[in-house]
Amino acid sequence: MLEKIKRNTVEIVTEEELKKVLEKEEKKAYIGFEPSGKIHLGHYLQIKKMMDLKEAGFDIIILLADLHAYLNQKGSLEEIQEIGEYNKKVFKAMGLEANYIYGSEFQLERDYVLNLHRLALNTTLKRARRSMELIAREDENPKVAEVIYPIMQVNDIYYLDVDVAVGGMEQRKIHMLARELLDKKVVCIHNPVLTGLDGEGKMSSSKGNFIAVDDSPEVIREKIKKAYCPIGEVEGNPILEIAKYFLEYPLVVKRPEKFGGDVTFNSYEELETAYKNKELHPLDLKNAVAEELIKILEPIRKRLASLS
Repeated sequence: MLEKIKRNTVEIVTEEELKKVLEKEEKKAYIGFEPSGKIHLGHYLQIKKMMDLKEAGFDIIILLADLHAYLNQKGSLEEIQEIGEYNKKVFKAMGLEANYIYGSEFQLERDYVLNLHRLALNTTLKRARRSMELIAREDENPKVAEVIYPIMQVNDIYYLDVDVAVGGMEQRKIHMLARELLDKKVVCIHNPVLTGLDGEGKMSSSKGNFIAVDDSPEVIREKIKKAYCPIGEVEGNPILEIAKYFLEYPLVVKRPEKFGGDVTFNSYEELETAYKNKELHPLDLKNAVAEELIKILEPIRKRLASLS
């Protein structure tokens, strides 16, 4: 089970601590999402890891971080919670059975607020701001909210009493702050941050450089067709990242006979090597990835339609 949890992660802090947690009869893992916009492949990668943890016997908490989204200037609380309901429906359509909880359900309670103040006394302004560098919205004149946000996230980990915190690498500094401030050392699992389809920074609903899990087949084909995919380049190639983290192998890439005919790759590593050596054209890669991704997302689209 450990190997399955480690699959497609960037790091686990620490693996030895995780081994001990796995031995516990009762254990909890959580991840927080700011409700904002469409649920895309970046979210799905995180949810897949929560499914791995569920299979390993963890109780799963999905924190719909409405107050965090409010502090991060994502809209009014009413707007954020409306999006949160949509997000919850999509996560359920992905097949994740979990305890879905809004931050505002407990983050305004007296004990939570008092402990937030205690944590604030033990955190420097510089450290709190530094932990938000990859999360906060770009602002020439940052708000005080930027330093409240990470302390609240540390407090969430304490209040929810979780054994494992999951997130993308942009969450690392906040997770490390939690490990320093809290007596209970939470295990931190960090997943990759997917590159946006434009090749510029991370996949994000606010940037429009994403594939939503409920996009139609036609939209998926069109988005992938236009995506950044330089010939022979591997680093920062969003199409190869999708092939690495979502597709099943062996993978058949269909090509006309005049371009060598169909080719089968038994692993992602084989596919990457062929692409790096310019033995596979970007268009052929894109076509294969689009069709496989459509098949993978089809059950989610169908379940969502039945929930509507």
